[in-house]
Amino acid sequence: MGFRVGEKVVYPNHGIGVIEKITTTEIAGSPNSFYLLRLKQTDSTVMVPIANAEEIGLRSPITSNQCDRLLKILSADFSSPPIDWKDRYKEFLERMKTGDIFHVAEVLKILTYLSLSKPLSFREKRMLERARYLVVSELSTVCRKNECQVEPLVDDALQKSCEKHLKSVTLSKPFRQSAAATAH
Repeated sequence: MGFRVGEKVVYPNHGIGVIEKITTTEIAGSPNSFYLLRLKQTDSTVMVPIANAEEIGLRSPITSNQCDRLLKILSADFSSPPIDWKDRYKEFLERMKTGDIFHVAEVLKILTYLSLSKPLSFREKRMLERARYLVVSELSTVCRKNECQVEPLVDDALQKSCEKHLKSVTLSKPFRQSAAATAH
Protein backbone atom coordinates (compact mmCIF):
# COMPACT_ATOMS: atom_id res chain seq x y z
CA MET A 1 0.00 0.00 0.00
CA GLY A 2 1.67 3.19 -1.15
CA PHE A 3 0.74 6.74 -0.23
CA ARG A 4 1.14 9.89 -2.29
CA VAL A 5 2.25 13.39 -1.36
CA GLY A 6 -0.73 15.35 0.00
CA GLU A 7 -2.61 12.23 1.10
CA LYS A 8 -4.06 12.07 4.61
CA VAL A 9 -2.95 9.09 6.70
CA VAL A 10 -3.30 7.87 10.26
CA TYR A 11 -0.14 7.34 12.31
CA PRO A 12 -0.86 4.99 15.26
CA ASN A 13 -1.31 6.72 18.61
CA HIS A 14 -0.74 10.13 16.99
CA GLY A 15 -3.70 10.46 14.66
CA ILE A 16 -4.18 12.19 11.35
CA GLY A 17 -1.26 13.47 9.35
CA VAL A 18 -0.48 14.48 5.78
CA ILE A 19 2.29 13.07 3.59
CA GLU A 20 4.36 16.16 2.82
CA LYS A 21 7.20 14.52 0.98
CA ILE A 22 8.61 11.19 -0.11
CA THR A 23 12.37 11.16 0.22
CA THR A 24 15.25 8.73 -0.14
CA THR A 25 18.19 8.86 2.24
CA GLU A 26 21.29 6.70 2.30
CA ILE A 27 21.67 4.83 5.59
CA ALA A 28 24.60 2.45 6.16
CA GLY A 29 25.42 2.54 2.48
CA SER A 30 21.99 1.59 1.15
CA PRO A 31 19.16 3.87 0.00
CA ASN A 32 16.03 3.97 2.17
CA SER A 33 12.79 5.69 1.22
CA PHE A 34 10.69 7.57 3.77
CA TYR A 35 7.36 9.32 4.05
CA LEU A 36 7.74 12.73 5.64
CA LEU A 37 4.51 13.05 7.57
CA ARG A 38 3.16 16.22 9.23
CA LEU A 39 0.97 15.40 12.22
CA LYS A 40 -2.23 17.42 12.58
CA GLN A 41 -2.28 17.62 16.39
CA THR A 42 1.27 18.78 17.05
CA ASP A 43 2.24 20.19 13.63
CA SER A 44 5.42 18.12 13.98
CA THR A 45 6.97 15.95 11.31
CA VAL A 46 7.80 12.25 11.43
CA MET A 47 9.86 10.20 9.00
CA VAL A 48 8.28 6.81 8.41
CA PRO A 49 10.28 4.20 6.46
CA ILE A 50 8.16 3.18 3.48
CA ALA A 51 9.35 -0.43 3.80
CA ASN A 52 7.98 -0.58 7.38
CA ALA A 53 4.92 1.65 6.99
CA GLU A 54 2.43 -1.22 7.07
CA GLU A 55 4.18 -2.93 9.99
CA ILE A 56 4.21 0.38 11.91
CA GLY A 57 0.48 0.67 11.27
CA LEU A 58 0.40 3.68 8.95
CA ARG A 59 -2.97 3.54 7.24
CA SER A 60 -5.58 5.52 5.36
CA PRO A 61 -8.37 7.06 7.44
CA ILE A 62 -11.62 5.11 7.60
CA THR A 63 -14.12 5.73 4.81
CA SER A 64 -17.21 7.88 5.28
CA ASN A 65 -19.28 4.66 5.19
CA GLN A 66 -17.36 3.40 8.23
CA CYS A 67 -18.22 6.49 10.33
CA ASP A 68 -21.64 5.07 11.22
CA ARG A 69 -20.04 1.71 12.09
CA LEU A 70 -17.59 3.48 14.39
CA LEU A 71 -20.41 5.35 16.16
CA LYS A 72 -22.37 2.08 16.51
CA ILE A 73 -19.36 0.40 18.09
CA LEU A 74 -19.03 3.34 20.48
CA SER A 75 -22.69 2.99 21.51
CA ALA A 76 -22.65 -0.82 21.89
CA ASP A 77 -22.32 -2.65 25.20
CA PHE A 78 -18.98 -4.20 26.12
CA SER A 79 -17.64 -6.93 28.34
CA SER A 80 -16.24 -5.93 31.71
CA PRO A 81 -12.52 -5.17 31.61
CA PRO A 82 -9.93 -6.61 34.01
CA ILE A 83 -10.37 -5.23 37.53
CA ASP A 84 -6.66 -4.58 38.11
CA TRP A 85 -5.76 -1.30 36.40
CA LYS A 86 -2.28 -2.56 35.46
CA ASP A 87 -3.71 -5.53 33.55
CA ARG A 88 -6.31 -3.28 31.96
CA TYR A 89 -3.71 -0.69 31.00
CA LYS A 90 -1.49 -3.33 29.37
CA GLU A 91 -4.44 -4.72 27.37
CA PHE A 92 -5.58 -1.25 26.32
CA LEU A 93 -2.06 -0.19 25.38
CA GLU A 94 -1.83 -3.14 22.98
CA ARG A 95 -5.14 -2.11 21.39
CA MET A 96 -4.00 1.50 21.04
CA LYS A 97 -0.70 0.47 19.41
CA THR A 98 -2.51 -1.34 16.61
CA GLY A 99 -3.67 1.99 15.19
CA ASP A 100 -7.03 0.38 14.39
CA ILE A 101 -9.63 3.05 15.18
CA PHE A 102 -12.20 0.40 16.08
CA HIS A 103 -9.85 -0.98 18.77
CA VAL A 104 -9.24 2.58 19.98
CA ALA A 105 -13.02 3.11 20.17
CA GLU A 106 -13.33 0.05 22.45
CA VAL A 107 -10.69 1.50 24.77
CA LEU A 108 -12.45 4.87 24.73
CA LYS A 109 -15.86 3.52 25.72
CA ILE A 110 -14.56 1.26 28.49
CA LEU A 111 -12.35 3.96 30.01
CA THR A 112 -15.22 6.45 29.74
CA TYR A 113 -17.47 4.05 31.64
CA LEU A 114 -14.82 3.40 34.29
CA SER A 115 -14.15 7.14 34.71
CA LEU A 116 -17.82 7.64 35.59
CA SER A 117 -17.70 5.03 38.34
CA LYS A 118 -14.28 5.67 39.91
CA PRO A 119 -11.14 7.77 39.55
CA LEU A 120 -8.78 6.49 36.86
CA SER A 121 -5.04 6.15 37.34
CA PHE A 122 -2.95 8.93 35.81
CA ARG A 123 -1.93 6.67 32.91
CA GLU A 124 -5.52 5.64 32.21
CA LYS A 125 -6.64 9.28 32.23
CA ARG A 126 -4.00 10.10 29.63
CA MET A 127 -5.01 7.05 27.58
CA LEU A 128 -8.67 8.12 27.77
CA GLU A 129 -7.76 11.59 26.49
CA ARG A 130 -5.61 10.12 23.70
CA ALA A 131 -8.31 7.64 22.62
CA ARG A 132 -10.93 10.40 22.61
CA TYR A 133 -8.70 12.66 20.53
CA LEU A 134 -7.96 9.88 18.02
CA VAL A 135 -11.64 8.97 17.55
CA VAL A 136 -12.91 12.56 17.36
CA SER A 137 -10.14 13.76 15.03
CA GLU A 138 -10.54 10.85 12.60
CA LEU A 139 -14.33 11.20 12.52
CA SER A 140 -14.08 14.95 11.98
CA THR A 141 -11.54 14.51 9.17
CA VAL A 142 -13.53 11.80 7.40
CA CYS A 143 -16.94 13.46 7.89
CA ARG A 144 -15.49 16.87 6.98
CA LYS A 145 -16.92 18.45 10.14
CA ASN A 146 -15.36 20.49 12.91
CA GLU A 147 -14.36 18.53 15.99
CA CYS A 148 -16.92 20.55 17.98
CA GLN A 149 -19.63 19.13 15.69
CA VAL A 150 -18.38 15.56 16.08
CA GLU A 151 -17.88 15.60 19.87
CA PRO A 152 -21.64 15.56 20.69
CA LEU A 153 -22.10 12.52 18.41
CA VAL A 154 -19.28 10.72 20.21
CA ASP A 155 -20.63 11.77 23.62
CA ASP A 156 -24.13 10.51 22.75
CA ALA A 157 -22.75 7.17 21.58
CA LEU A 158 -20.62 6.83 24.73
CA GLN A 159 -23.59 7.65 26.95
CA LYS A 160 -25.65 4.91 25.26
CA SER A 161 -22.83 2.44 25.75
CA CYS A 162 -22.48 3.29 29.44
CA GLU A 163 -26.24 2.97 29.96
CA LYS A 164 -26.34 -0.42 28.18
CA HIS A 165 -23.41 -1.71 30.20
CA LEU A 166 -24.89 -0.50 33.47
CA LYS A 167 -28.15 -2.32 32.63
CA SER A 168 -26.33 -5.54 31.71
CA VAL A 169 -24.26 -5.44 34.91
CA THR A 170 -27.36 -4.72 37.01
CA LEU A 171 -29.38 -7.47 35.32
CA SER A 172 -26.65 -10.06 35.69
CA LYS A 173 -26.11 -9.41 39.43
CA PRO A 174 -29.45 -10.85 40.61
CA PHE A 175 -28.82 -13.86 38.36
CA ARG A 176 -25.38 -14.39 39.88
CA GLN A 177 -26.76 -14.01 43.40
CA SER A 178 -29.65 -16.42 42.79
CA ALA A 179 -27.30 -18.91 41.11
CA ALA A 180 -24.95 -18.71 44.10
CA ALA A 181 -27.89 -19.19 46.50
CA THR A 182 -29.12 -22.30 44.68
CA ALA A 183 -25.61 -23.76 44.66
CA HIS A 184 -25.50 -23.77 48.49
